[in-house]
This record gives sequence, C-alpha cells and structure tokens, in this order.
Amino acid sequence: MTDSNQHVITRRAGRVLLVDPAGRALLLHGGDPARPGLRWWFTPGGGLEPGESTADAAARELFEEIGLRVGADELTGPIRHERTEFSYNSRDYAQDQDFFLLRVDGWQVDTAGMDAEEQLSITGHRWWSAAEIEASDEMIFPADLAVLLRDQLDGVPEMGL
Repeated sequence: MTDSNQHVITRRAGRVLLVDPAGRALLLHGGDPARPGLRWWFTPGGGLEPGESTADAAARELFEEIGLRVGADELTGPIRHERTEFSYNSRDYAQDQDFFLLRVDGWQVDTAGMDAEEQLSITGHRWWSAAEIEASDEMIFPADLAVLLRDQLDGVPEMGL
C-alpha cells in the first residue's frame, strides 16, 4: 500500500448499516477523485471530528450524507469493529471503524448536507438486499456485507430478488 516515502494516515470512523423493513441496506455509490474510473458501494459514515465518538461520527455522517438526523444513542452497537487500509485522493489510510445498526421505516435520501469532498466522491445511492449484494459484480464494502446484513435481520424475512 505504501513505500517508505509515504505517510499513512491513521484514523477512526463510524459507519452505519441502515436497514429498511424489507431487510435492505442503504449503500452509497462513489469513488476516489484521484482514480475517476474506479467506483464502489459502501455504507454511510466517515472519520471522527475532534471530540467525537464513533457513534457521534456515524450519526453526524448520516445527516451529512443522506439527510437523516438521529442521535448517537439511537444507533445500535457497535455491531462490528474492523481495521481497513485504503488509498483515497492519493493518500494512504489505516482506518479503525465501528459499524452501527439503525432500522428505519424507510428513508428518502437528501444530499443537501454533503460537504464539498462528499459531493465529489458520492455519486448515488441504492437500497440493497443481501441476495442482491451477493449476486452483484460491483465492488461493495465491506466485502462480507451480505453476511453482516443477514446477521442483523434477526429472522426478519428478506424481500428482494
């Protein structure tokens, strides 16, 4: 990922597995401005601002990225913790991230709160069932998102495909 001349940025992040009554997860579509041809799907969320917990960051990012305002105490979890390494905008990152669960009756995405960076990198959104995630040839993160989604459904039947 990096050579001895590059600095790896270490950060923490909060992400949200947002699930509707049909058992589908809302994913954002976007990419890296430094690699215009590369696109992927991912859960809402992002890095912590000073003084934030991962739940605080996850709740803030939900509002910024999709217009959904919730308190950090309304999020369930963390349901998973992971470390990921990636490159974005010609910088290398090592990110410790917590995933939280939020069930909603439905949500109409509103991107008016996106900052300039998010506007450059997030190009769309879609609700995905676990079966659709598994059947897709698209890049979806985390790679085992269908398993994580199914683990959170608690016996709720999946509607989809």
